[in-house]
Amino acid sequence: MKKAAFIILSVLVLDQILKFWIKTTFYMGESHAVLGHWFYLHFTENEGMAFGMKLGGNYGKLLLTLFRIIAVVIIGWWLYRVTRKKAGILLVISISLILAGALGNILDSVFYGLIFSDSSYMQVATLFPKGGGYGTILYGKVVDMLYFPIIESHYPSWVPFVGGSELLFFSPIFNIADSAITTGVFMMILFQKKLFAPVAKPEENLPVEAGINE
Repeated sequence: MKKAAFIILSVLVLDQILKFWIKTTFYMGESHAVLGHWFYLHFTENEGMAFGMKLGGNYGKLLLTLFRIIAVVIIGWWLYRVTRKKAGILLVISISLILAGALGNILDSVFYGLIFSDSSYMQVATLFPKGGGYGTILYGKVVDMLYFPIIESHYPSWVPFVGGSELLFFSPIFNIADSAITTGVFMMILFQKKLFAPVAKPEENLPVEAGINE
């Protein structure tokens, strides 16, 4: 359980430090190159799901936040069970990353509307503004900033329907919490046979005594 706690705490601290810094120093839409044209810090806010996907309206936002909370409770219980059963380290790491990522985005959704002023293209947000935050509890926006436009080009003119139009490979803008969730899920997919292999019972591993059936 100590390994799981360390992973969860590490992801949460890194995620929230970066989000606080972006939120209080960047204008909405502000972008800075980190690694040439391959990697940018680009500030945007997400009212919906991971990687900028949305669920419409205020009710959709509320339902999504409540769903996240329920999911975290279920994943937390799952992590508790597998650690008690002394499951393999890969499974513990996978679940811990997913749980940490879900918790990181929940903090934004639940509390950011209360503790931050609104971000705009003309104004940087402040923490604990005198007039109160930009929203209410459960209606905060998730802060995103990691942008990897790996390929920026145009489709060849001969390509049907999209010829000549802009080609941008990997346009989503996301955060550390999203990355943790994605990494945890991919680990489960890649190593599923090892992670979820049935545990052999002790008697199945005992050698058969010679002549026992004779």
